[in-house]
This record gives sequence, structure tokens and C-alpha cells, in this order.
Amino acid sequence: MKVILKETIDTLGIIGSEVKVADGYGRNYLLPQGKALEATPQNRKRIAQSKLKVDLQIAKEKQQAEELAKRIDNLECSILVKATDEKKLYGSVTTHDVVEALAKQNIEVERRMILLKTPIKELGTYKVPIRIYKGVEPEINLNVISE
Repeated sequence: MKVILKETIDTLGIIGSEVKVADGYGRNYLLPQGKALEATPQNRKRIAQSKLKVDLQIAKEKQQAEELAKRIDNLECSILVKATDEKKLYGSVTTHDVVEALAKQNIEVERRMILLKTPIKELGTYKVPIRIYKGVEPEINLNVISE
């Protein structure tokens, strides 16, 4: 099923783009939630007419993302964890822990934005990229410290 996105969805594309999705995903989620329109000639004309509005929305989203990226680029974040004498953690540091550490510094991001390939299992300093918007990926310095 082809749909035209009415808002930016990270896993699919930006607002106004036409994408192919699974039929069930389109029918059961995107269309009822108002996040997309079915890609019919009539809807394509409607989107083309509102292209200026869509372009302004894209520019606004990108500007907001860049402002947030400036705030968090090379930001120092610390997480206190329990660890053994060999610097191994009891458990691990996951994206959820990074979101909580950023929230303590008044920076709100979603878990899926944090590009942590594997959970952190040792003490140390790590560079963690955060995808705020397509092409906008600042890094934070994450210090994993023993309690």
C-alpha cells in the first residue's frame, strides 16, 4: 500500500513523502491515526497544493532539531552504577538509562533516538550518538561511574 505522510515518522520518511508500507500497518495504524493519506491521485493533488506549507513544516522541524543538537553536542552525562572490582557492571546501561540521565539535565529525547548499538557493560567514558532528525546526530559523552 502506498501512502503520503502527513507528519514526519523517523522509520518511514519526512512529511509529504510518498512511501510504500505493509497493508495492515497503513490501514490499521497510519490512516486511522491521521498520520498518512492513501496515495490516490486526488490526495497527491491536495499535497501538491499544500507543498509550501509542507516545506515550511520541514524547515521548522529541522531548525528545532539543530537547536537541540547545539544544546546536547558534547554534553557530559554521568550514570552511577554498581560494578565489580574488575570494572564490570552488575547489569548494563541501556538507552532507557541514557534517556533518564538526559532528563535530569532538562533534555527530553525518546529512547529510539539514542543510537546505542549494544548495552554498556563496563565502566568508562563512551560517545553516544543521538539521532534527533534525519542527518542531525550530535554525540554526548557518557561517563559510566561506579557508586
